[in-house]
Amino acid sequence: MASFFFTILYQPLYNLLVFIYTLAPWGGLGLAIILMTILVKGIVLPLTYKSMKAQKELQELQPKIAEIKERMKDDKEGMAKELMGVYKAHNVNPFASCLPTIIQLFVFIALYKALEAGIHTIDPSILYSFVSSPGTMSPMFLGMDLSKISIPLAVLSAVCQYFQAKQMITRRPPAVARGTSPAMDEDMTAMMNKMMVYGLPVMMLVLGVTTLVGGVTLYIFVSTAFTYAMYALFLSPKKE
Repeated sequence: MASFFFTILYQPLYNLLVFIYTLAPWGGLGLAIILMTILVKGIVLPLTYKSMKAQKELQELQPKIAEIKERMKDDKEGMAKELMGVYKAHNVNPFASCLPTIIQLFVFIALYKALEAGIHTIDPSILYSFVSSPGTMSPMFLGMDLSKISIPLAVLSAVCQYFQAKQMITRRPPAVARGTSPAMDEDMTAMMNKMMVYGLPVMMLVLGVTTLVGGVTLYIFVSTAFTYAMYALFLSPKKE
């Protein structure tokens, strides 16, 4: 597994980072990370779009799903069949968002390891034959040392995470649609929504000011901003 991770993710990302840096060394490591992030996000764009579309469609179906769960809470088998029927009728796969999320997690881990391995000194032993070693990579970017914790980038990443999470949350259905009393599943959904909107940004901020180096935080910021822009362009609700 370790060899697979190294060959498929870590080594290609490490080489891509170094290659981009050699093309524009004047931009420092920061520009290399930004360009690499945009390139990687572009490669997984079809998967990301499918994942976000599935999340949006699932949220739009929440009122109907909650009604089925409340009505058939004593018939688990019947509930499962009816839910699958709803998913099939609306052409929604509840698991469609899993794969892109897993891919992005592995990319994040690979990038973290690549930066952790040493920003200042390049390891030529893992470079491809067509990638020349610059010897060192300058970690300075806009006055920030990306090899160290960057509070400004941590704050920017947390703020971006907040708006991106809020963008994905749909409003709860009105009381008339829910019935006379809110279902437990809807309350749970509301709680999870709050965790996404507030919990994730807070966690990002804490990690950004205590653990993650600026290079990784920059990657998170650019990646989140890219996702936010894509949702706004292709999946935001149409105004009537």
